[in-house]
Amino acid sequence: MFKFASRDIAIDLGTANTVVYVKGRGIVINEPSVVAMEWFNGLRKVRAVGDDAKLMMGKTPEGIKTIRPLRAGVIADLEVAEQMIKHFISKAQAGGSRFTSSPEVVISVPSGATSVERRAIRDAVSNAGAGKVSLIDEPMAAAIGAGLPVRDPIGSMVVDIGGGTTEVGVISLQGLAYCESSRVGGDKMDEAISSYVRRNYNLLIGEGTAERVKMEIGAAKRSQESDNVSTYVRGRDVARGVPSEIMLTQAQVADAVAEPVARIVHVVRSALEHTQPEIAADVIDAGITMTGGGSLLREISTVLEYETGLPVRVADSPLDCVALGAGQTLEDPTYRGALVAF
Repeated sequence: MFKFASRDIAIDLGTANTVVYVKGRGIVINEPSVVAMEWFNGLRKVRAVGDDAKLMMGKTPEGIKTIRPLRAGVIADLEVAEQMIKHFISKAQAGGSRFTSSPEVVISVPSGATSVERRAIRDAVSNAGAGKVSLIDEPMAAAIGAGLPVRDPIGSMVVDIGGGTTEVGVISLQGLAYCESSRVGGDKMDEAISSYVRRNYNLLIGEGTAERVKMEIGAAKRSQESDNVSTYVRGRDVARGVPSEIMLTQAQVADAVAEPVARIVHVVRSALEHTQPEIAADVIDAGITMTGGGSLLREISTVLEYETGLPVRVADSPLDCVALGAGQTLEDPTYRGALVAF
């Protein structure tokens, strides 16, 4: 009987999206980290995962609930997280040759995660069917995926703005010379937009609507054209209790997200203050590289450039950098030193 070779997997288990990289094939899955659970006779089972589950958010009947098992980059619901990871691993296997053994899985973790949180992530992946489980810090994975010279004695700075956390890493010789993590990211921006709309218009909007507004017209600061860029926002009028629609401008969205953007800037400046002088000199030349979905917010690189005085660039495919970097540790043995001993 012919046996297929095992294919190892790298996973960027993000608060907002999960990206799966299969050795030899590249990225095969990029879906929301959402699970729809159905309660039946006191038992709960998985109804949908990923894209299908996200479509149900805010629209489920009694007996079905959409759950985001990760919050601020760490697992909040272990059982649901295991079901989600198991689904994504099975889906990755279905896309190519079959696995004859439990694959090795490299999974990214926030640099600020505690040992308990790291163990929860490792256990969830093991229970989902993985063989050997290795961890890699998100800033390191992002730097490798962005093509930074992490193996050289050259200082590099990466800012990874995800859904739940912002990770800032200063990297040299395949190690984190300094890292800082803050639980602010895309989710906090969505919450800020929802709060702004309710405070100023007495209108309740859902997570999906706030995210759509951020992606369509969101900006980190006002510009000359921001008053002329707008979108319709629909929700429920709190006072009258009926559906209502308002017009929101880019300038208003920039005002709404000003607080989370300021927190991101503070984390970056704090990391720069703690960076060793020789590495800081390298960062002046190389600048700051941004990854993660939050780096796609309009004008955020401009804000960072102004606040730090350093050149800032957004990596190619910023949403995939962490998964690509974790995948490189499977493809290239010289990157294995970036994995975290646990």
